[in-house]
Amino acid sequence: MEDVLRPLIVLGGTLAVTVLIGLLIDRLLRYSSDTHPKTRLPGLLRRVQLPLQVLLASAALHNTFPLAQLHFAQQEVVRNVLAAVAIMSAAWVAVRVVDATAENTLHKYADRTADTAKVRQLNTQLALVRRIVTVLLALSTAAVAILLLFPNLRVLGTSLLASAGVIGVIAGVAAQSTLGNLMAGLQIAFGDSVKIGDTVVVEDEWGTVEEITLTFLTVRIWDDRRLTMPVSYFNSKPYENWSKGGSQITGTVYLHLDHSTPVQELREHLRDYLQRRKDWDHRNWNLLVTDSTPTSIIVRASMSARNPDDVWTLRCAVREELLTWLGRTHPYALPKVATATAPTLEHRTPAMAGSVNGYRNASD
Repeated sequence: MEDVLRPLIVLGGTLAVTVLIGLLIDRLLRYSSDTHPKTRLPGLLRRVQLPLQVLLASAALHNTFPLAQLHFAQQEVVRNVLAAVAIMSAAWVAVRVVDATAENTLHKYADRTADTAKVRQLNTQLALVRRIVTVLLALSTAAVAILLLFPNLRVLGTSLLASAGVIGVIAGVAAQSTLGNLMAGLQIAFGDSVKIGDTVVVEDEWGTVEEITLTFLTVRIWDDRRLTMPVSYFNSKPYENWSKGGSQITGTVYLHLDHSTPVQELREHLRDYLQRRKDWDHRNWNLLVTDSTPTSIIVRASMSARNPDDVWTLRCAVREELLTWLGRTHPYALPKVATATAPTLEHRTPAMAGSVNGYRNASD
């Protein structure tokens, strides 16, 4: 009877105690979050409850397992498995803590500053740091867990470490592109060329940087498509960053009109129309004739806005308004295509017939 009750009491009691400790920690974090609502960190740290529960249970069972006095041949294997689970769950807890700390840091910084560019830069840096920490923890814990579960691999691991220099050179050559993207990702994260939330024009596509990882960058295009590119692209090729140096931007609209267009009236109508637009930031505007051809003139209307989204909406609205106003009040100002009906043989005049015959005689 003792052989049955002792393992149940030891193992069951261990699990019960670890569950109570996990619940107590969660209650303390909830209490701290409720009493200090301005501090988000305790509430964010509640995300570690599950990995923390696994860590406490596996570590406690690893230590109390000998007290159960179970007699079977694979006791050491079971303890190694529990140790491996504890190590992996500890890495899991560390990743959750890093995520919570990074999110809390970003939130506090966003509350302190009104500079959205700096907030986006910090967001980019924290996102890449979190990914680096996650990858390093995953690789290290996986290696330690494998060595614990398979002790015979320790000799092999020692041999691999002895030849790490050769393996490093071979891996560097084989993964040259990946390592290049990794270094480019670090340069972007701690540089200031592009950040999450920036409005960019890449490969003639206009969109917003949605995600930056260690190897690739995702741009959400205006029609909700995603353009995924290697991060090394942004260190080797030119691109437009409309958020660089501030979000304010000036947009332009080009119109091809007739020479008889009343430019001054068109300029005054543009001014009156912009006054009614909430997306115009009142910084500057203008309307100029920038070029002319034998058949038309090119009119450029410029207007400023607070951000690229507003300037896109404003450009479309101004273009539509100016063309509608011209068509309603000055239809002659819209461009025309000169056309004439070609005369048939029976409608040709003698002069036309003579010129045609003369051309034919000359060609003959």
